[in-house]
Amino acid sequence: MHYAKPNPVVVANDALEQLVGYCQQQQLTQFLIVADANTDAVLGNKVEVALQGAGCDVHKVILRGQEVVADAERVYQVLLALDGAPRTLIAAGAGTITDITRFVSHRMGLPFLATPSAPSVDGFASVGAPMLIDGVKISLPTHAPAAIFADLDVLAQAPRAMIAAGFADILGKFTSVADFRLGHLVRDERYDATIAQRTYAVAKLCADNADAIGQATPESIRLLMAALIESGICILDFGDSASASGSEHHLSHFWEMLLLREGRPAILHGAKVGVATVMMAELYAQVRHLTRAEVAERLEAAELPARAAEMAAIQAAFGAEAEAVARHHRAFLDMTPVTYAAIKRRVLDHWDEIQAIAAQVPPPAEIARLLTVVGGPTTPAELGLSDAEATLALDNGHYLRNRFTVRKLARMLGVRG
Repeated sequence: MHYAKPNPVVVANDALEQLVGYCQQQQLTQFLIVADANTDAVLGNKVEVALQGAGCDVHKVILRGQEVVADAERVYQVLLALDGAPRTLIAAGAGTITDITRFVSHRMGLPFLATPSAPSVDGFASVGAPMLIDGVKISLPTHAPAAIFADLDVLAQAPRAMIAAGFADILGKFTSVADFRLGHLVRDERYDATIAQRTYAVAKLCADNADAIGQATPESIRLLMAALIESGICILDFGDSASASGSEHHLSHFWEMLLLREGRPAILHGAKVGVATVMMAELYAQVRHLTRAEVAERLEAAELPARAAEMAAIQAAFGAEAEAVARHHRAFLDMTPVTYAAIKRRVLDHWDEIQAIAAQVPPPAEIARLLTVVGGPTTPAELGLSDAEATLALDNGHYLRNRFTVRKLARMLGVRG
């Protein structure tokens, strides 16, 4: 499927002036700005003033709540703010606000523009909208923004925790790309080598510039934002998020669902991804040091998990959301001994290639060091999560997607983080 790319993509000090010029050129005069209280103060109001100064008809909706979540309640709030006019939606915020705006604009057949308030996630240019549906985090197909206008001054002044979160989201591409390659090798999952290389390259570039990003220098923030946008465009070009969202994101989604279920404060998406990336890098490190003989022995002993036991585990971990999770995991739940044996053969036959994939993932200590350089958390405890909650995510996060990741490989081989 072909998706239109955002054009132009602007990361500059005069981004809002360029936004106004773009809207005049495209003859866009009616807008609905979507923001929350925080992003309106740093960005939404500036966008509103700039467009009103150009004579535009501008409405604005401020999403309610201490913590804004991409769910049905916020979608409904944006829908109520629409008045039937052919308005262009403008997301004035970071990942969650962009996803809510993206979803509404797609379903209503309206264009939208992205004006990021922080370099905190890689979803600005993406076509997927991660939404909380019946308590389960699901990525729904939508569309990319028509254009992106990122004010460099606003980005550089974003809270350091959000900059660190964006950096951590990019570091997660080391494990997501490895999982992308692994799933194709072992299970013939859809794959594109160019997309994998492009995504890996932005992770490497940001890792190489960690010191500057930690200091939030303007040029490093431009680089980080460009990397986040490129990762999103890779998602757009491929048609789904497999290259940019692997086992590390599955753990993050699990924690997000857990916190919401228990009414606990949210944690920045990228912060969770960074910690989970350290954990998944540990699994890849262990995989890398297994010999072919050890793997053959472990695979011989590996048995297909019983469906009833899997369903019981999903029920225990997800409660009311278990049925929805099971639906998304059906390909693995319905696996037969024959298909499981075929996967085991593929693992053994391609062990040298699997080790080469694992070797592309930096050691967990290096991932942790890079996160520390930019001021990001490196352990579940720093996120406010207990050891038990870390183990729950490790054991159950993989149920959230039908993909073969290092977590599933580790389970098959009896490897623990």
